[in-house]
Amino acid sequence: MNLESYPPLFRKLLENQTYEVDPFEDAIKPVQDLDPVPVIDFQCLDQLEEKKKLGEACKDWGLFRLVNHEIPSIFFSQLQEEVKKLFSLEFETKQDAFNDSPLTYFWGTPALTSSGAALTRGTQNINWVEGLNIPMCQLSQCQPQQHPVLESFRFVLVEYGNRLSRIATTLFKAMTRNLNLNLHRVKSKSYISLPTGTIRVYRYPQCSNANINATLGMEVHTDSSVLSILSQDQAISGLEVLKDDEWLTVAPIPNTLIVNMGDMMQAMSDDEYKSVKHRVKLNKHNERISIGYFVFPYDDIVIESSKYKPFTYNDFRAQVEEDIKTFGYKIGLERFHLT
Repeated sequence: MNLESYPPLFRKLLENQTYEVDPFEDAIKPVQDLDPVPVIDFQCLDQLEEKKKLGEACKDWGLFRLVNHEIPSIFFSQLQEEVKKLFSLEFETKQDAFNDSPLTYFWGTPALTSSGAALTRGTQNINWVEGLNIPMCQLSQCQPQQHPVLESFRFVLVEYGNRLSRIATTLFKAMTRNLNLNLHRVKSKSYISLPTGTIRVYRYPQCSNANINATLGMEVHTDSSVLSILSQDQAISGLEVLKDDEWLTVAPIPNTLIVNMGDMMQAMSDDEYKSVKHRVKLNKHNERISIGYFVFPYDDIVIESSKYKPFTYNDFRAQVEEDIKTFGYKIGLERFHLT
């Protein structure tokens, strides 16, 4: 572990870690057999049985695992390697490289909150994560002279974003067309804004100390998006979802994508689909990399629902930012419920 690549607050606590190895903890398990997450075949979305499975996953879980998505496994490996190279730079180098960049570097906090807030929250309340927030429409503005590693990273990320935008479009159309959403209100061309799609890359440190493991890599939250598509670390677990009041681990199965509903999809569907609560736990033995792609509505499109007051995504985002400043956390859709 290169401690110099982490923020100073992380270094102080990570350098004093103790390691306790459980000989049974790393035993090989048939992960595919243990993983309860619904599996959706991207190539079969027009088949009746797959439509039914997709609808059940969106309603009961708010999340599913996507297979046969046409992204080759070697591409995931390449993407992970580029992200690791970027995060392995010294902390100060990363800060300088992204100072005048459209990419936003953050740590100790979700991307919506400034990293400076982490210093006032206390070490037991921060999120043990560092990340980059990358608006796809601004990725072309990243210049290689900012740092050589950025150019190869940008090249791979552009290709990844293009692939996921096609997947997101296909999934959203399948949901609106086939799963009993109100089609006169929900039109894919009017709602999802691919130009404003955002990629966030996250690195979670390896943490073995008990006092550190009492914290989370990412606190419990729902996404504000329409859809979120996650490429997990291919081997390291950490993501957990809340299902029937129980936290379940989403297994890291190679060459699969995790798709979850966000707040905007829940509102569009009159709460028929669930914006799933999830969190990230730290791994005792390895740091973990994950890459999320988030699709939002156009800012000025009015979302109408029998459950909520009419609002735009711009209204929602402004309310979330205000609540975070006032209360320190996101309240979300509750702010727009009809009373």
